[in-house]
Amino acid sequence: MAFTKTSFAPISNPSITILILGSMPSDTSLERGEYYGHPANRFWKIIAAITNNELPLAYPDKKQLLLKANTGIWDVVHHANREGSLDSAIKNETPNDLERFMAKHPQLRVIGFNGKKAEQLFDKYFTRKPGIKYISLPSTSPANASFSFARICAAWRGILGR
Repeated sequence: MAFTKTSFAPISNPSITILILGSMPSDTSLERGEYYGHPANRFWKIIAAITNNELPLAYPDKKQLLLKANTGIWDVVHHANREGSLDSAIKNETPNDLERFMAKHPQLRVIGFNGKKAEQLFDKYFTRKPGIKYISLPSTSPANASFSFARICAAWRGILGR
């Protein structure tokens, strides 16, 4: 039985300078139609904290918070077979067209990888470009509970150059 899943379109605008790449959305995110939709995922709380903003409750407001910080998000994987939500279960993946995305966003200066799997998949399919800083970030997933909120925020501040 195949469990084929497809990621979302990117959240971006022409002025983003930072792109955060995940692997692919969790089942809860896919059900909700929202990036980082699982209530225990710390992504939106981290973005609010590192940008010194209150955490918006509504998804459209969360997206605006991200864009206000000149930050976009997308996933490395366009579609894959995956039973459940664990990155380790991703099989037969097809990547998103990140080359085209980067060409359309020439002001992009930082790519942050939300977890090791996103970085591994990026390096499997793409070549790192000069002029872009690549940052490995601890995953915001509920499966990565070993990082305290303060510690994960300290690591994520690196995407903002702080």
